[in-house]
Amino acid sequence: MSSALDTAALATLFTEARSQNAWTSEPVSDDTVRRLYELVKFGPTSANCSPARFVFVRSPQGKQLLASALSKGNLEKTMTAPVTVIVAWDREFYEELPKLFPHGDARSWFTGSPAVAHETAFRNASLQAGYLILAARALGLDAGPMSGFEKDKVDAAFFAGTTWTANLLINLGHGDQAKVFGRLPRLGFDEACRLA
Repeated sequence: MSSALDTAALATLFTEARSQNAWTSEPVSDDTVRRLYELVKFGPTSANCSPARFVFVRSPQGKQLLASALSKGNLEKTMTAPVTVIVAWDREFYEELPKLFPHGDARSWFTGSPAVAHETAFRNASLQAGYLILAARALGLDAGPMSGFEKDKVDAAFFAGTTWTANLLINLGHGDQAKVFGRLPRLGFDEACRLA
């Protein structure tokens, strides 16, 4: 498992990939959504805790529920995206650890400390959101991750009575390349990195 990806694969995942803000009308199939999760679930998380939960919002009713929580700048691109993924995390993710981490009592690491449970769940669910973006690109989809929504409204509309809570949104589909923004600058190695 140590062979490097070729230049074309790196372009698909990183160097030529862009965050999308406009979409074609091409749909995303149920099969593609399932294939997407089948890739995402293999991304590593600490103690295999896998706290992320995903709601693939595609129906007009689901989009309307989401609309009232969106900032003005995110409304049109979300309403026109074939899929909007609510990336959430389960506040009681540790209840699955006897299944996900069977060779140790990992559940007990979190039941006594809400702060450690929160930090672990939020960090690892955010990591899983990154895996989702890369998996989407690997399957030929474009992605547009975003904040810019009222978390409490999303939680009330989609997660009432559960232990799930929203983290971020990711629009998925086939981007309208004629409407993609110019690439913004990135920090250079010496600006963002240190060797220790």
